[in-house]
Amino acid sequence: MSLLSLETNQDIVTVRLTNGVTNTINPCVVRELRKSLTDLRTDCRGVMFAGGDKFFSMGLNLPELMKLDREEMTDFFYSFSDMLLEIFTLPIPTACAAKAHCVAAGTTILIACDHRIASIGRTLVGLNEIKLGLPVPYPSDLMLRMLAGDHWASTMLYQGEFIESAKAGQIGILNEICSKEDVEGRATEKLLEHSKLSARAFAVAKANRTEVIRLRYEQFGREKNEEFLDLWFGEEAQGLLQDAALKF
Repeated sequence: MSLLSLETNQDIVTVRLTNGVTNTINPCVVRELRKSLTDLRTDCRGVMFAGGDKFFSMGLNLPELMKLDREEMTDFFYSFSDMLLEIFTLPIPTACAAKAHCVAAGTTILIACDHRIASIGRTLVGLNEIKLGLPVPYPSDLMLRMLAGDHWASTMLYQGEFIESAKAGQIGILNEICSKEDVEGRATEKLLEHSKLSARAFAVAKANRTEVIRLRYEQFGREKNEEFLDLWFGEEAQGLLQDAALKF
């Protein structure tokens, strides 16, 4: 069974996570997302990432990932990190429409998109990896600093607290906040606006914007990924991850 659904509207494709209520991220989700990204690079004028009514995504599927050995987890984490950079550098407009909580790995997808919209109210966003004894994936660390600046990014990365959508909008993580019913429609509108402009000019402008992070990941990504994996399999993180997995 597919863990994604694809919907097309006026050359805008919605990639919807459909992995249960919480939309957790596992190796199968990453494989399907990466295949979709490859197919969509030249097949549409914009991509919207969407989730469900209770969660855009709760994050990584810890109970499943805790069963992986070092080689299996390495394959997954490299693929996941590469996927984030692929979303970030996709040469067409992207939007993330979070009608509901978008935390941990969900937030990493959110901040990789060009336009980021969430529902008003107690819709949570954030990266809690530090509370699990882990750093945020390297490309996401760089993306968050680009959006929120060093002060707010460091606050979020060092404390690991989730914040409500209004605060996320104030510090630059979200572009817009609107009613839950309007989130996906507004994201589609923004993508349709972009689709009327020169596709080639947009691709060049986006490549210019993302170049520094792309080059840094190409240069240091392997080293940073291995640091993450060393910590993942360390005693401290394993204990914290096991406790967190019990809550799924």
